[in-house]
Amino acid sequence: MKKQIWSVFVATISTTLLAQTNAPVSTPPVTTPTPSTPVVEPAPAVTNAPAKKTFFHRKRTLSAATEAPISEPTVVLMPGPAEVGVSTVNVRGQASFNGEVISHLAKGDTVTVLEQINLHKHKPSEPAQWAKIAFPTNAFAWVDSRYIDADAKTVKPKKLNLRAGPGENYSVVGLITHGTPVSEVSNKGNWMEIEPPTNAYAFVAAMFLKQETVVLPPPVAPTAETATAPTTTPVAESQPLITEATNAAVAAETNATPGAAAEANAPGAEGTNALAEAETNAPPPPPRIVTHEGFVRHVTSIIAPTAYELYDTNTWTTINYLYTTSTNLNLSRYNGLHIIVTGEEGLAERWKDTPVLTIQRILVVE
Repeated sequence: MKKQIWSVFVATISTTLLAQTNAPVSTPPVTTPTPSTPVVEPAPAVTNAPAKKTFFHRKRTLSAATEAPISEPTVVLMPGPAEVGVSTVNVRGQASFNGEVISHLAKGDTVTVLEQINLHKHKPSEPAQWAKIAFPTNAFAWVDSRYIDADAKTVKPKKLNLRAGPGENYSVVGLITHGTPVSEVSNKGNWMEIEPPTNAYAFVAAMFLKQETVVLPPPVAPTAETATAPTTTPVAESQPLITEATNAAVAAETNATPGAAAEANAPGAEGTNALAEAETNAPPPPPRIVTHEGFVRHVTSIIAPTAYELYDTNTWTTINYLYTTSTNLNLSRYNGLHIIVTGEEGLAERWKDTPVLTIQRILVVE
């Protein structure tokens, strides 16, 4: 009985072992990417993102530097020659940084100022004061060659614009009229490069130019002939000055006084006549030349001798009323500016105690 049980047990174990031995062995599948199928990884996207951010950050930084406000001194330029005061300055087709660069000027170069332009609306990063100058000699202007007579080299229409470059998108830098001869330099398509005419203009930032101090000729001393001659050019804004009485005025006053001849011929009048003759023939005293510093302001009072005065900002009192005999000096340009003025000081004709200064030299204090 025991032998049968052991036989069954051994047979069962043998059958189990045989089943496990003959079972197929399962191995995990191995996957290998085929060469034809590209593997897309997120690395490029991660790499491009910081680069893109850095690019825009740099652009914003440069823009912020460009838009930074500039420090611009107050400049007053008069029509006439001026000198470039910096190493290099751009000449532009407009009074703005948007104007294309026509040429460059170096320190010491001389330009002719036509007028000063003060912009009321401008970017903080751009100058507000510009000088309109005669077109530089080292640059050329452009015209549409279709409006130029090919044989005579003259302007055909009634008016033709001068431009800063070969195209209508360039700035207008002047105007020439019918029949004006042009001197051709080169051609580019329908556009002709020509030597600039005398009425062409350009623009330079005014703070890069400097001029000599404005010096006016001294006033001419009145004589007996000029004192009685009628004034041909009346000055509405001011009154003539009285510095010293002229010989002609003394003579007129003496002749107009009743009894003057009898007094002169009276006994014992010899000394009086000698003294009067000595005073009459004595040379006039030199003019009183003074220099004052202060600020200029417009005078609104109708009884003021002139339209502008020099005043002290500490006391707000008038130092002198400003008077000029020159037609080239426009005192409105100096309104509100700090100046040092030199000239002949006298008294107004109508108000004997009101000081008036005839300007000979003005220096603007920055």
